[in-house]
Amino acid sequence: MTMARKKLIAANWKMYKTPPEAKKFCEEFLSLVAGHARDEIAICAPYIDISTLSCALFEKGIGIGAQDLYWEKEGAFTGEVSAPMLKAIGCTHVIIGHSERRQYFGETDATVNKKLKAALDAQLIPIVCVGEVLEEREAKLTDDILRRQCTGAFRDIGGDRAQSLVVAYEPVWAIGTGKTATPEMAVEAHLTIRAQAAAALGDDVACKMRILYGGSVKPENAKALMSEEEIDGALVGGASLDPKTFSSIVKY
Repeated sequence: MTMARKKLIAANWKMYKTPPEAKKFCEEFLSLVAGHARDEIAICAPYIDISTLSCALFEKGIGIGAQDLYWEKEGAFTGEVSAPMLKAIGCTHVIIGHSERRQYFGETDATVNKKLKAALDAQLIPIVCVGEVLEEREAKLTDDILRRQCTGAFRDIGGDRAQSLVVAYEPVWAIGTGKTATPEMAVEAHLTIRAQAAAALGDDVACKMRILYGGSVKPENAKALMSEEEIDGALVGGASLDPKTFSSIVKY
């Protein structure tokens, strides 16, 4: 069974932009996407930019996301930020388990699961990232990796709790490299992810769940990717830093 799912185009600014730069981006970006209602839009920014985005995007219909969170609500966890804290400063979305968090900062399937539960409890929209590295793709292990990551992320969540869950498929070998999975490759991975969601969370949740593609998304390939029924939007990295480029992707 298939159903129409409103696409989500999410920016991941990574470790870029000061608050003045974020404000300037929003001023230009808003003028470029004025009246665009076809898709949901979110900007996931460094923690220091979130208050600026909250002011600049207030009542503009654009989501505001963080790039990580900690699973405890509060406590002696120096340097960490909790889901209730994010909610309190205007966040609507949060990225969980991005490949860079896994690669550089020790993120595991188990910590992704804890963070996902915390985000859902705080009524944040979680964007859970999964994907394979080049060696795994070449060894034909993509499905195995996606099944393992999804199984770990979805453990003990339950369908009722997971209504807002978004997953982003990000082939790690395509992030920041200029390489992009073909639409066919992306669709194949998305079908694997949706099957795992059905097994863990139920068919209804899996059918409604949006699965984004992330990995060198740019204006030149956005339309081909977004035209696939199984691709429900994009998680955009480097190309989201420029308002004109990102708006071109949004309006594909």
